[in-house]
Amino acid sequence: MNKLFSTHGRELSALIAIILMFVIFTGIDSIYMSPDNIRDIIEQATIYGLMGIGITGIIIAGGIDLGVGSALAFTAVVVARQAVNGVHPVYCMLLGIVIGAALGMVNGLLVTKFKLQPFIATMGTMSIYRGMAYLYTEAIPVIGVPREYRFFVDGEILPYVRSSILIFVIFAVIVHIILRYTCFGNHVYAVGGNEEAARLSGVRVGYVRTMVYSLGMVGTALAAMVQLGKLGAGDPTTGQGYELNAIAAAAIGGTSMAGGRGTILGTVLGAILFSGLKVGLIVAGVDIFWQYVATGLVIIVSAYVEVLQNTLSSGPAAKRA
Repeated sequence: MNKLFSTHGRELSALIAIILMFVIFTGIDSIYMSPDNIRDIIEQATIYGLMGIGITGIIIAGGIDLGVGSALAFTAVVVARQAVNGVHPVYCMLLGIVIGAALGMVNGLLVTKFKLQPFIATMGTMSIYRGMAYLYTEAIPVIGVPREYRFFVDGEILPYVRSSILIFVIFAVIVHIILRYTCFGNHVYAVGGNEEAARLSGVRVGYVRTMVYSLGMVGTALAAMVQLGKLGAGDPTTGQGYELNAIAAAAIGGTSMAGGRGTILGTVLGAILFSGLKVGLIVAGVDIFWQYVATGLVIIVSAYVEVLQNTLSSGPAAKRA
């Protein structure tokens, strides 16, 4: 049991927090546990989770990406235009994935080749990608997305189970396998844990960081296409503030903001917890603007929990020294 908590402490903590959250909000209003409300929580968690899974790898490698919200908007409007023009949903999805990978690669190259700080590089592309979305649509939403496309990415394949959840699970499993069971994944953790040591060990640090940014933005592209299916329109204004939601999902799940540590399972649980909290505040009748306060507090508290864990784990060693 001690070994389980030592290796999966943050994931277990997130799971316990989810259970407590459901108990508390159900006590406030029993509608919180209704099937429709749980479906709303899962559907919101799908968007946050897809983006969070992508940004988890980036954070583990010691980076950050503030451009995911704008990239979501640009991907959504481009795919929406193609879907409206009659392009098959499969090709629309492939196009969205390519766009996401390309936008992420640009971010990665700015960090690795141009030696920009990740915060500065992605803050710049955040504005660029948003501008591209406005230019592509002339600030007019792309409406009339066909039913065929919407069903493909968000259709109800079983009672209360949508295809978007299947996309979420598949992407989570793929990224988990990449990070945990491949040489590339080991290099991602190594770069985030100690970049110089990784470089001296022969790891191609620039390549690893560029590719993890590209992979990470694929998650955002999938989120864009799922949201497009839910809304039925590509809006260049969408996705504002979504980068905080993605970071919050990763942070709640135990991804270290300093890099080198984190799991996809933790991020999935973090997305569910974060989505459940936001829905719970609405059910409890709390003003919707408090959600912004809650988002900031969640990120701060999650980061502080990490600080406490590091302090406690290093305490005995420090005393022996």
